[in-house]
Amino acid sequence: MAADTSKQVFIFGLTQDGKTFRPGDWCERLAGVMSQFRPGGPQPGSHLGYSEWCIPTVVNGIKCIVAHRDLQAEEPMAWDFVMNFAKDNNLQMSEACLVPQSFAKAGTEK
Repeated sequence: MAADTSKQVFIFGLTQDGKTFRPGDWCERLAGVMSQFRPGGPQPGSHLGYSEWCIPTVVNGIKCIVAHRDLQAEEPMAWDFVMNFAKDNNLQMSEACLVPQSFAKAGTEK
């Protein structure tokens, strides 16, 4: 389990023994289930987009979910659902900080 020091926990689509987790769209499915949990609560049409508290992404070619700790503070049962999903499926997790694309690109300019 990740410690409470970072704002985000990455759940990777790799099991602890390095195998790719299936099905291939697992992170989109999980993020879709979590779409109703968002800052300000569910809004009309909010099911049509992902919550900023549970974002599917790809890191180094590996599908993953970025779970923000604000979800833990606002919706503890939803946070537990995501963390238990990772544990139950033996998925690798890591604390980290998602760097916005615009910031990451700015650092590479000369």
